[in-house]
Amino acid sequence: QLSALQRSLSSLPAKTSRGEDTEDRRSRHCPYLDTINRSVLDFDFEKLCSVSLSHINVYACLICGKYFQGRGLKSHAYTHSVQFAHHVFLNLHTLKFYCLPDNYEIIDSSLEDITYVLKPTFTTQHIASLDKQGKLYRAYDGTTYLPGIVGLNNIKANDYANVVLQALSNVPPLRNYFLQEDNYKDIRRPPGDIMFLLVQRFGELMRKLWNPRNFKAHVSPHEMLQAVVLCSKKKFQITKQGDAVDFLSWFLNALHGALGGTRKKSSCITKVFQGSMRIFSKKLPHPDLPAEEKEALLQKEEYQEKMDESPFLYLTLDLPTAPLYKDEKEQLIIPQVPLFNILGKFNGSTEKEYKTYKENFLKRFQLTKLPPYLIFCIKRFTKNNFFVEKNPTIVNFPITNVDLREYLTEEAQATVKKTTYDLVANVVHDGKPSEGSYRIHVLHHGTGKWYELQDLQVTDILPQMITLSEAYIQIWKRREADDDTNNHTGA
Repeated sequence: QLSALQRSLSSLPAKTSRGEDTEDRRSRHCPYLDTINRSVLDFDFEKLCSVSLSHINVYACLICGKYFQGRGLKSHAYTHSVQFAHHVFLNLHTLKFYCLPDNYEIIDSSLEDITYVLKPTFTTQHIASLDKQGKLYRAYDGTTYLPGIVGLNNIKANDYANVVLQALSNVPPLRNYFLQEDNYKDIRRPPGDIMFLLVQRFGELMRKLWNPRNFKAHVSPHEMLQAVVLCSKKKFQITKQGDAVDFLSWFLNALHGALGGTRKKSSCITKVFQGSMRIFSKKLPHPDLPAEEKEALLQKEEYQEKMDESPFLYLTLDLPTAPLYKDEKEQLIIPQVPLFNILGKFNGSTEKEYKTYKENFLKRFQLTKLPPYLIFCIKRFTKNNFFVEKNPTIVNFPITNVDLREYLTEEAQATVKKTTYDLVANVVHDGKPSEGSYRIHVLHHGTGKWYELQDLQVTDILPQMITLSEAYIQIWKRREADDDTNNHTGA
């Protein structure tokens, strides 16, 4: 029985010119294409050789899905091809297909679906249509899915990061920026800077989540999260539950910096999410001082109210302290509070005391600029000396038509025309502070329907059910003049 190598060599026609021979070897029809097993192909994991663990010159075996280095005579991919009679390989960097051990390039249009899954690309026209239709697509494994409404694998304890990544992937201007690599590939970074890896991996993840030609209806964020662990210097882990608000804050600031943004220079992050507020702060005398001393101190310059203008990427909303009483059936009563009550923090007159290690301050806040997309973080957790407590208060909020005009300064009210917002994403924390889990509600802009995503599970949900949950992070979209107001009702 002839080996694959002998068979292919015997089929090569004699050539007079060496150049012609090379061309023929490049474009030969491969007899092994029907051995490719698309159901085992998974390009979501780190591109390294399964034997040598090297990242250099890695090929995927398209029969078993494993990654191997090289294709030369003694390489791991070559050895694998001879040992297991697996002949079709894809270079994960150049996106070229090869037949091993014969070592010729395969050029065949039937393989384009594989390169598209490895590296999806989006035209401007395709991007423009994403929010205008709700077509279901069928993955290679037979499941149907809506691009963008796709489950993310919980590798061990990374659901806190998954919900943030899913929320951000459903913010159209941010998504559109990252769907096209040309928008950021020429940004210059200092030598040795690793932070740009976050931008590259986030772009890759965004394109996988919105890919209409996926082989499976879920995505693993493995490479994205490895970049997070590396760039955060292990502050955020895959194997240890983290806090979604801490991660969101770090991630937005890290992306802003990696995209060349500074305090003065904007990036796509600040264009989408950054607003500004006035902070009025007043230093308080120590509460144990005698009344006369307090009076004297209050006359001093350092105890006068100061005003600062400050940018923000999200607003922190404080919950009222949860009561500890029980009802007659010994059930803890879960308190409820309207969203507009906790927004009162930004009305310019509500004062709140802030304590530092040495000093106390009274502060009040008022908004001066509202961003196109506004993020609320609802402060559910308080850290005591020994443990973290969670406030279970339910926030009652409408899903659409939240007008924030009254929280703007008078000058801003006179100039700002659009102040009405509709909810587009709602992150929920369930369970105890240290061992709870996360899920997210997202609005699909094309259909106006709401979906709940928890790791790999995707289910549709009625809008009125969203408000019954312990909301932790919310993203609101400013209603523009041309928005179809009925599109967001989810009815």
